[in-house]
Amino acid sequence: MTQLSVRAASVAVAFALAAPAALAQEPAAEDPVVATVNGDDVLRSEVLETAEQLPPQYRQQIDLIFPQLLQRTIDLKLIGAAAEAGGLGDDPEVKRRLEEIRGSVMREVYVEQHVASKISDDMLKERYDAFVEANPPEPEVHARHILVEEETKAQELITKLDEGADFGELAKEHSIGPSGAQGGDLNYFTKGQMVPAFAEAAFSMDKGSHSKDPVQTEFGWHVIEILDRRELPPPAFEEVEEQLFEELSQEVVQAMLVELREGADIKKIGEETAEPEAESGSEAEPAPSQ
Repeated sequence: MTQLSVRAASVAVAFALAAPAALAQEPAAEDPVVATVNGDDVLRSEVLETAEQLPPQYRQQIDLIFPQLLQRTIDLKLIGAAAEAGGLGDDPEVKRRLEEIRGSVMREVYVEQHVASKISDDMLKERYDAFVEANPPEPEVHARHILVEEETKAQELITKLDEGADFGELAKEHSIGPSGAQGGDLNYFTKGQMVPAFAEAAFSMDKGSHSKDPVQTEFGWHVIEILDRRELPPPAFEEVEEQLFEELSQEVVQAMLVELREGADIKKIGEETAEPEAESGSEAEPAPSQ
């Protein structure tokens, strides 16, 4: 089972301050020393780690920005050494921030371990079966069409098709729609992907047939041909496994929080208790007489 981390927003500080994972796990033999700072080696992998927080477009050009990343790594080492030399290891503010990070990491790991202990492969498969049952296969058709501005023109094209004309060639010659250059091919689509009038007509036709009457929409007049019909199969388990794990994770975390709250002595200071509303009935104040 894929173990997907459940991350709380409060751990963002920990990730921002901690060293990120390397972009590339290079073998030791391919992890050369690229600089030294006061006698300490700087490895290529250390430089790559500093790029983890960059936007994807920059991470894809590592070779181009490597000199800047190397300088940044060197600067960070110099700042770290200066901080150590200044005795900041014992500074109260440093200790306070480290304690905050420690708490964040502990919360994150606790949630991850709790979720991992509660979600099994069988639970994921059961959730997948429920997902498939709730999302039955949806019909699709593979169609092509010819779009023209006038009904009479569409009817002329239908007559030509009845006489054996090639649909694709007619579409290339006469269709004003964007698919005309491709012979009017719209590929596969579900009913909800098309405007209602077009969809109703297309899904009422048999495979291999073309329109007997022009179909009007806000775009003009259509002549439709159905190339194939099929049912869109549900996604494979592997395609939705991450989504299902996240759904189950949220449920597990919510249940965990309910349990923790019930077992805790919680007092919210300063919140006013709402006065109970007067009950209606015989003891209620009578309405004034008229």
